[in-house]
Amino acid sequence: MTVSFYRSVRSQAKTVVLSSGLGGHAQYWQAQITNLQQQFHVLTYDQAGVFPESEILPERYSVPMMANELQQILQAEQIRQCHFIGHALGGFIGLELARQAPQLVDKLVVVNAWDWLDVHTNRCFATRLTLLRQAGVAAYVQAQALFLYPPAWISQHNQQLYQQEQHAIAHFAPLENVEKRLAALRQYQPEQTAREVSHPVLVIANQDDFLVPWQRGLALSRLIPHADFELYPIGGHASSVTQPDWFNSCVLQYLCSE
Repeated sequence: MTVSFYRSVRSQAKTVVLSSGLGGHAQYWQAQITNLQQQFHVLTYDQAGVFPESEILPERYSVPMMANELQQILQAEQIRQCHFIGHALGGFIGLELARQAPQLVDKLVVVNAWDWLDVHTNRCFATRLTLLRQAGVAAYVQAQALFLYPPAWISQHNQQLYQQEQHAIAHFAPLENVEKRLAALRQYQPEQTAREVSHPVLVIANQDDFLVPWQRGLALSRLIPHADFELYPIGGHASSVTQPDWFNSCVLQYLCSE
């Protein structure tokens, strides 16, 4: 697990931890780092098992295990408390971290997650798994944009996406790890954890999210005792990438508020 720490211009600033979704790579947050550094130190990390040379993940790998891995990172970095921003799977890691070690977390931002796995989302995951098994790595990677980004954004960023896809294909994780991470996400049931988290939480959803119906994010926010809900009309499943100005402003306003 590769950890990167970006220091703020404010030496006494609190740390914000950024946790990616199913892909698990820290590079997902490139559009946030500089902006967040104006107020916070920023920690990003590549999750376990996401590189070609990664060890095979254990049997029955789970979201709570992912949260425990992050807890070990924070302890190694001597971070006693942090804000947390997580996308989908990353958001669940944050909720689990808050349950396992509540003293480590201040505020959380959970992006395009859910209270329970919607039938539509599960169909999308099943389709991606079939592509991986029957059509191969290239088809799996190339299909990702269809689930993450709005059509107009894809049209405007085709060359950028092509370059990213070629890199992802060349540096793909062991297939067994990809399947174990996806199984962990599909099996995770966040309802009870959400009810137990007493931290302030901002749940963000996007109305045009193709992968996760926004109503699932709203339902998740209603399970969390101290949650706010923000619905943005555009941005798709990866609004931190497609709408970075809005996203950065939204999370900074929340994290900096009293």
